[in-house]
Amino acid sequence: MDFANLAAQLNAGTILPEGIVIITLLTVLLGDLIAGRAASRWTPYFAIGGLLSAIVALYFQWNNPTPNGFLGGFNADDLSIVFRGIVALSASVTLLLSVRYVEQSGTPLGEFIVILLTATLGGMFLSGADELVMVFVSLETLSIASYLLTGYMKRDPRSNEAALKYLLIGAASSAIFLYGVSLLYGLSGGETRLSQITTNLLANNANESIGVVIALVFVIAGIAFKIAAVPFHQWTPDVYEGSPTPVVAFLSVGSKAAGFALAIRLLVNAFPMVSEQWHFVMTALALLSMVLGNVVALAQGSMKRMLAYSSIGQAGFVMIGLIIGTDAGYASMVFYLMVYLFMNLGGFACVILFTLRTGTDEITEYSGLYQKDPLLTLCLSICLLSLGGIPPLAGFFGKIYLFWAGWQAGAYWLVLIGLLTSVVSIYYYIRVVKMMVVKEPEEMSEAVKNYPAISWTAFGMRPLQVGLIVCLVATSLAGILSNPLFNLANNSVTGTPLLQSSVIQPARPVMLQSSKTLDEASVLEAHL
Repeated sequence: MDFANLAAQLNAGTILPEGIVIITLLTVLLGDLIAGRAASRWTPYFAIGGLLSAIVALYFQWNNPTPNGFLGGFNADDLSIVFRGIVALSASVTLLLSVRYVEQSGTPLGEFIVILLTATLGGMFLSGADELVMVFVSLETLSIASYLLTGYMKRDPRSNEAALKYLLIGAASSAIFLYGVSLLYGLSGGETRLSQITTNLLANNANESIGVVIALVFVIAGIAFKIAAVPFHQWTPDVYEGSPTPVVAFLSVGSKAAGFALAIRLLVNAFPMVSEQWHFVMTALALLSMVLGNVVALAQGSMKRMLAYSSIGQAGFVMIGLIIGTDAGYASMVFYLMVYLFMNLGGFACVILFTLRTGTDEITEYSGLYQKDPLLTLCLSICLLSLGGIPPLAGFFGKIYLFWAGWQAGAYWLVLIGLLTSVVSIYYYIRVVKMMVVKEPEEMSEAVKNYPAISWTAFGMRPLQVGLIVCLVATSLAGILSNPLFNLANNSVTGTPLLQSSVIQPARPVMLQSSKTLDEASVLEAHL
């Protein structure tokens, strides 16, 4: 055997960032086993340092001339680098939000960090997986760790209920996804590499069979569950309400980003011959997600449930970029996920801080908060207004890029529905801001009246407050720096051959605009 050739084909350097996360995970695990509770003084900061080191390693992989590793099973192209960075960054901010929350609950912090790093590892591998077995193993690593995190507060019956619901629905969705993937494997003649599946389908004359359409439906069901798209969203409100709030923050950003990375890589790579069908299905899911998520959020009385339905609506917005299938669409999708990371985690940071101080997350209990904690009110207001798309915050530019890309691609009705539901979302975000700011002193809620004394001094801030300030600054600056951030997202798209092959003849949403199916020659040319 030619070991030099084998080493070149493995190209283990492509997973250097994941290797750093694995070393960090093992160090935290051993430190917690040896030192016990005393290790909690350094393990969270060591874990954050490891995640930030992984992000630095990702930076040095940019424009890698040989991005494929492990015999084609992993692809470290520019697009995967951005998604892996989003997952790692969301985990590092989540750790800042988790320290005080987990300690106050009386549960071990070290085990929580290990499980969170395991979920991060699954999300990062999923973002670059280019082979069916690796896709499924990465997806299950992320999912199983997420189930454990959801039920981490063992003494809280709501956390146990959320974990059980998430486990049962997640297991069903994994089985459906696995069935679709196995069907695709069989139709392609036993091929597992995504880049070769389409070529094999054409060679076996199976590209237009009903089996490919059935596989597509099952695969989309699994992806839609991971990104919480309607009608596969039933787990989201209950899991968001019952789970530990830092876990919800990670699921709403890191897990969702990995799900979108999987959607791009799997749908564009393995199903180009049925692009018209999957564009139709994803268009329907996007419309349902935007309408149901934003309308049902109006009726919620709990902040966590409101943010749960908000995240469903946000998934619908992001899907616009995937549906239109152009460079601008993919770039605006990546940009929106980059800014969504900070504004959503910032909102959850404020909810965690308020809940720790008052013991409630009911929206009515925020009444008059401005008079007791102006800085927390400012942070929550900016994050919510950014989620609603109020200029000049980051969320505004994210939606502008998405809607403009959709309009240029001819998806007029999709953009109009997005604009209308975005206006609806502004109402329930501003309702919370009004509750905090406009209320008179005599209208102050009981929770705010009993609000404890607070300290926001520069040297007295705890990790949670540091994470909140980081999210606030990033959300504010991302709007000002939207152009360089969008250029980064655009470069990740234009530097990815997979997406360039899909943009040769961009598919349009069939319920919005007629499109021609890619012929066999163009698909074969794109994948050879």
